[in-house]
Amino acid sequence: MDEIQKDKLTGSLRRGAVKKHVAAIHVSGKLTLLQRKLSNVLLLNAYDTLTQASSFQMDARTLCMLVGYNSNDFETLKSSLRGLAETVAEWDMLDEAGRQEWGVSSLLSYAKLKGGVCEYAYSPALAEKLADPKVFALINLNIQRRFTSGHALALYENCYRFHRTGSTGWWPLETFRRLMGVEDSAYYETYKHLNAKIIKPAVAEVNRTSNIVVTPEVRKRGRAVTDIRFLIKPNPQLAILDIDDGEGLRRAPVYDRLRGMGISDRLTRQWLLEHGEDTVTQKLDYMAHQNGVKSPQRYLAAALRDDYTQSPKRASPPPSSARAVKLGRVRDLAAARTPTQRDADRRLFLTGIEDPAARADFERHGWMSALNAQAIFDFWEELIPGAFET
Repeated sequence: MDEIQKDKLTGSLRRGAVKKHVAAIHVSGKLTLLQRKLSNVLLLNAYDTLTQASSFQMDARTLCMLVGYNSNDFETLKSSLRGLAETVAEWDMLDEAGRQEWGVSSLLSYAKLKGGVCEYAYSPALAEKLADPKVFALINLNIQRRFTSGHALALYENCYRFHRTGSTGWWPLETFRRLMGVEDSAYYETYKHLNAKIIKPAVAEVNRTSNIVVTPEVRKRGRAVTDIRFLIKPNPQLAILDIDDGEGLRRAPVYDRLRGMGISDRLTRQWLLEHGEDTVTQKLDYMAHQNGVKSPQRYLAAALRDDYTQSPKRASPPPSSARAVKLGRVRDLAAARTPTQRDADRRLFLTGIEDPAARADFERHGWMSALNAQAIFDFWEELIPGAFET
């Protein structure tokens, strides 16, 4: 996929000035909370090659854990994937030439589970729309994990894509009911019921849980409410959750050095978030003094993972031989994962660390953290049963 021009980026991929949102993809609000979270994780996993690859793969256990349910519950995963394949995504927009375009597609064109791997695909037409940040905004998984209501997450998704313009614009009430998945309910045709049971609870959870604050406004014809819109502003108390913002990271001098090596925007930001600007700069300087580096990206990845230094030194006590073997196995397992999976693994493990010292040690040493060794072994054994048997 050709690199998107800076002035065209928006949403979580780029915080730049945009004229307006020219389109929106409407996904049926009938998705359950679990299905909606699953859809976002699958999209994030596929995003870097969305218009290049015809299908995508993700470790099924990792997928289950990221969505937030038992990693051995494959029946629930099957049911959720089936629901995504049966769900319709619809768009109605103006193209670059100002011509109207309407389209419809199933959310997933197919999905299958085989050998512990989930394989799935999008229709080419939908993939093209999902890859365009003017049309569809990626949802931060740290934020979506906090939602407990499907209606609230649906409202957040449909508001977040307009967070730079400050308003969703007016939606006919019929459209809004469809976005919330209640268009077939006669009960919610009455605005009083819709407001009490859907709008107010969803707004309260979005404002309490996410990085934006939304305020509903209605338009009436006589005494009947006909349209609704949501005003949007940042939530300063929870803005720290929006770690995919990227604006500050892209201003760092080391960001340009990494991009100049041909490293993708997403991987560059991932490394800067995981390791910090100083560490990445040190590894780049270290690599600059090495001869015969054929693949700078692979070498730098190894330097960050294994903490290459000019003079070997170890802050943590040397592990016992048995533990060293297991840590070596963890290093190999982590290296075999895709960048998206590695990022997900680290985030997932961090959510289970409560002790500040242990958390700091993991943030500094990663999977080689001595303070977290047993927890790390348990984590990988659950993720990949039998990982240490050999």
